Amino acid sequence: MPQTASPTTLCTDIAGIPVVKLAQQFGTPVYIYVASKIVERINDLKAFNVTIRYAQKACSNLAILNLMRQQGLLIDTVSAGEIHRALAAGFKPYYNNIPTIVYTADVFDRQALELVQKYKLHVNIGSIDMLHQIAIPGQDVTLRINPGFGHGHSKKTNTGGDQSKHGIWYEQIDTAIALARKLGLRVTGLHMHIGSGTDMEHLAKVCGAMEIAALKVGVGLTTISAGGGLPVPYQPLESHINLPEYFGLWDATRHHLEQEFGHSLNLEIEPGRYLVAESGYLVTEIRAVKYQAANLFYLVDAGFNNLARPTFYGAYHPMAIALLDSKIDSTSNQEELDVVVGGPLCESGDIFTQAEDSTVLKRRLPKAKVGDYLVIGIVGAYGFTMSSNYNSKPLAAEVLIKLDQKPYLIRTRQTLDELMHGEIIP
Repeated sequence: MPQTASPTTLCTDIAGIPVVKLAQQFGTPVYIYVASKIVERINDLKAFNVTIRYAQKACSNLAILNLMRQQGLLIDTVSAGEIHRALAAGFKPYYNNIPTIVYTADVFDRQALELVQKYKLHVNIGSIDMLHQIAIPGQDVTLRINPGFGHGHSKKTNTGGDQSKHGIWYEQIDTAIALARKLGLRVTGLHMHIGSGTDMEHLAKVCGAMEIAALKVGVGLTTISAGGGLPVPYQPLESHINLPEYFGLWDATRHHLEQEFGHSLNLEIEPGRYLVAESGYLVTEIRAVKYQAANLFYLVDAGFNNLARPTFYGAYHPMAIALLDSKIDSTSNQEELDVVVGGPLCESGDIFTQAEDSTVLKRRLPKAKVGDYLVIGIVGAYGFTMSSNYNSKPLAAEVLIKLDQKPYLIRTRQTLDELMHGEIIP
């Protein structure tokens, strides 16, 4: 957290702008994103010979997509809505015959298929039935392969192995290739993503599986994709991934295949979380402080309708307190307490400090009162995009602190009337 006295104590500002000022100007709960952090993470990856394709499901606000486009990134889409967003943000289907927009899925719903066919989008195929349905002879496609194993920080983020719905099973690669050729489709790409989090031992296995699959496709292959899943450190003792080691493994795979095929190959990566997670903060107001036996609760005006990750799979997010009293700064000695942080929803699971098995945990935080603010960090990925209207709660506002260091509203707070938009009493 920025400007903190210790990892989870006081927070005075975000990117140089006082938290209290942001909260008073835009209201709470509010998502704040810092553009300079996104650009920093993009530049981390630009240091390597790789094509960066942003996985917008992590954070899909049009202003964020526009920033990615301005930084020269390509875009990954997983729904008709995301295709529509990409187009609205200024992405073109192709640029110099390179697919700028790729649709990645294990199934075509009818609306997505219509848009794919209308714009002749490049598709990352996750099931054999999709080959029958795309029906664009001469189209280049990528096959997403499930290598038979997976990896992830949670079972719910593991995208490989026989318990995962994702990808074409590795034993069906020959069938998929033969069918594609029969239908007049050209398999020019292979994609392999086994889950979030990156363990180098698992990654070496993925690279080996990619080489085996690539040799089955043959010399028509032009692109291999490492997928996404690059982790970020959420907890104090965690560290960033060793990017040179990560890219070294994939680059070696690329060079092996280039030697085999006699032509160059493009290496793609699809980061989502890595680019945006650390840029995001959820600022929420403390609305009640109460004891339940030995447990002290800080109850805030944000719930799992705003940030689902802690409830969904026990995700840890750093937290800090921003005191309303501006006379108290981050250098002051503040009494700290063991606190359970919860939201306003009518659910016992509406707790931001819990383990994956739903055990309620405590967090060491400064003594606070009603009207002070709780700042939840590293929420730029899978924060707003997983939010909902549960309990008829309006969607939060979103704010981007642009490279000029000024905050801009990039999503208005949903109104109570907008909650019922589209509903009809017959």
